[in-house]
Amino acid sequence: MKINIIAVGDLKERYWNSACDEYIKRISRYHKIDIIEISEEKLPKNYKDVDVAKALVKEGNRILEHARGYIIVMDVQGIQVDSIKFADLFTKTSLNYDTVSFIIGSSYGLSEDVKNRANMRLSVSPMTFPHQLFRVMLLEQIYRATAINNNVLYHK
Repeated sequence: MKINIIAVGDLKERYWNSACDEYIKRISRYHKIDIIEISEEKLPKNYKDVDVAKALVKEGNRILEHARGYIIVMDVQGIQVDSIKFADLFTKTSLNYDTVSFIIGSSYGLSEDVKNRANMRLSVSPMTFPHQLFRVMLLEQIYRATAINNNVLYHK
């Protein structure tokens, strides 16, 4: 299965890149994985809600250009599953799709168009995380699911 992670923004610190690279290397033994970074829209200094909404639409249009297969939007209001159920989701998804696309929005969220296009809205926690850390967390969970599905000694 091919995995796309479509994320608004990039990783600035080397340690986030190193952590992501490690999990990408591990995942790559089992799946083709691509990270697609979408630039975050610039907002005016004294922005208003309407400016944020317009920015999300622009980001959303760029996101949807890359979204393929089974689309999972990372959304704090989405459903929560444990690692075993997440691994099972991978197995079931691979029966009907050859690609799964995970979408991580900007710090302002995602447009309704992107959320409505998703096959699933997934939350890892009701807590808020920095987007750079969250990318590492998502990659770790994808690797954990892969390890579970391939009986690799990693998951406890």
